[in-house]
Amino acid sequence: MSRLASELQRLQRSPWEVLWSALVSCGLVLFSQLAVAIVPRLLPSISLLAMLPVAGLVFLATIVVGRFWRRFIGVAASAPLFVLFNVLFLWGVYVFVIRRDTSSLLDMLINAECALLLWGLYRILSGDPGIVAYETSFLEEAGCKDFVDAICSSEKHPSLSRVRHCNCCKVNVRGYDHHCPAFGNCVGQKNHRLFMALLTGFVVAESTYTMCSTKYISRCINSGTIRTENPLSLNMVIGTMLFSVLQVLWQVCC
Repeated sequence: MSRLASELQRLQRSPWEVLWSALVSCGLVLFSQLAVAIVPRLLPSISLLAMLPVAGLVFLATIVVGRFWRRFIGVAASAPLFVLFNVLFLWGVYVFVIRRDTSSLLDMLINAECALLLWGLYRILSGDPGIVAYETSFLEEAGCKDFVDAICSSEKHPSLSRVRHCNCCKVNVRGYDHHCPAFGNCVGQKNHRLFMALLTGFVVAESTYTMCSTKYISRCINSGTIRTENPLSLNMVIGTMLFSVLQVLWQVCC
């Protein structure tokens, strides 16, 4: 059974609750992306660099509003689904708006990057981070009352030296680094390399998307078609570009 299925079973969530969670996550992505896309619409005279902090504040405001709204309706969103829908949204904007101004090589590159991100998200969400399950007989033999006691006396038991308990997943993970809410899993011995590769993949994909969207915006300005271009499409491209830059800055700095 995959980690996602076991987690849903642990939480005893019905299919309807899972569906509502997915719908709420999708709605939050649409709400936040449309809110950021309003920034160039309301502030067309300022530069893209000046729009960046404004877009960051708008995005944070939408997250706060979304959190209050989720509590009001009593439905929990899913952070991994929020990440997934953001990837799909940016990919959709690229395919339906930006793609026509992109070279064939760059087109293949960004499509491959998005596909690999989806595959990586599935692998890290469904994979085993290094979960360790110790039976009662092992603890009795080690002279420990429970697993926490075993960890405290890990110097006597080398096999427990790098095992830590995750309070979010309620599991014991070998080589535990931290719990990543965005990817919906712990980061441990078995998936640490995948985690680092996925982070790098996000930075590369978002940088590539920023480059493609910048070329699209420059083409609209230089060719004089910016006034004839669909305002919604243009604002959406600018908004998603600002979002991508913010994500790259956050991932690199943090």
